[in-house]
Amino acid sequence: MKKIILLLSILFVFSSYCQAQFPKPPKPGSSKNAKQKNETKTPVKKGTSDDFLAVAREAKDWGYIDKTGVAVIGFQFSAAKSFSEGYARVESMNSWGYIDPKGKYVINPQFERAEDFCEGLARVEKFKKWGYIEKSGTFSINPQFDDAEDFEGGLARVRKGTFWGLIDIKGSYVVNPQFAALGPFRDGLARARIGKDWGYVNKEGKWEINPQFNDAEDFNGDLARVRKGTEWGFIDRTGSFAINPQFEAVGDFYEGLARAKKMRQWGYIDKAGIWTVNPQFDDAGDFVEGFAKVRKGKEWGYIEAAGTYSINPQFADAEDFSNGMARVKLGTQWGFINKKGTYVINPQFSEAKNFINGFSLVRKGPKWGFINENGDIVIDFLFIDAEVFSK
Repeated sequence: MKKIILLLSILFVFSSYCQAQFPKPPKPGSSKNAKQKNETKTPVKKGTSDDFLAVAREAKDWGYIDKTGVAVIGFQFSAAKSFSEGYARVESMNSWGYIDPKGKYVINPQFERAEDFCEGLARVEKFKKWGYIEKSGTFSINPQFDDAEDFEGGLARVRKGTFWGLIDIKGSYVVNPQFAALGPFRDGLARARIGKDWGYVNKEGKWEINPQFNDAEDFNGDLARVRKGTEWGFIDRTGSFAINPQFEAVGDFYEGLARAKKMRQWGYIDKAGIWTVNPQFDDAGDFVEGFAKVRKGKEWGYIEAAGTYSINPQFADAEDFSNGMARVKLGTQWGFINKKGTYVINPQFSEAKNFINGFSLVRKGPKWGFINENGDIVIDFLFIDAEVFSK
């Protein structure tokens, strides 16, 4: 008996020594080892419905991270999309369903395809037909359409066979399928095509502007771009030409000016169709926040409304200003400039997105991370793919 007691005492002492020399690792999410875990695998913690979340992918699976880079919904989906109206669509086992911000399935995977909720309804595809579900997952409009778009203002465009029509939230036809193409309504008018010609209809499906154009775009304010033959112009809401077709290409009016192309060069016109900036650029963008990006040769710069350069051409690529900053590419790297053309974040990223909710999604090499408006890395480059933060 004494030998047994002595043996047990020796084992106890040895066990205590081992625990002291080799302590157990902290639990997932503990601050003590957070940095080390971030270098290998994103930790997981419980999220709340107040969180802004970003969908991100580690290896083959998608999950959702918070603004600290911690996964609040673990990496488990074969595909996932950003949150909209409090729900996010995710794919598992080749079927789509919806989760809440805590990662709980509110609608089990069962659809071949699924889109975001809009005005309380989401369009989904089942048995190769599209219908609409409520947030309970119940079909409010049974699958019956060959194609469908989101609800806007209580109406949705749907296609039966080769023709488009309009339905209300009960699924009843407001306008029977009859159009070869039908665009979204903009202040009561939508572009529509019968045969090869485009015109504009009201929400009752009646022609407000008869089909007569070879191509047409949505109304933007009081004007819409239309093409007659090979030339573009602008019509008003009566269908009369406000600016006669004369351009090789045009953009919509922004800040009172529209880009227009003549003799393979871009310039800018006012709403009378008069050149305010003569055609001289090889490419051009719309005016945003008082500046338009323009290209001469291979380099991009920025002009003001008068046509003078505010930032000389020097970039391999450039994007519009957003909240006072613009993404620009120098060589192969992207950075951010202010309206004086000064770098606020030096070029250093393989790709970069605009700042949304205080963060920019940026890529270095094969991995994505997030920076703040000071250029600080707030979420390290850990993800094979990711999207911006949403709620």
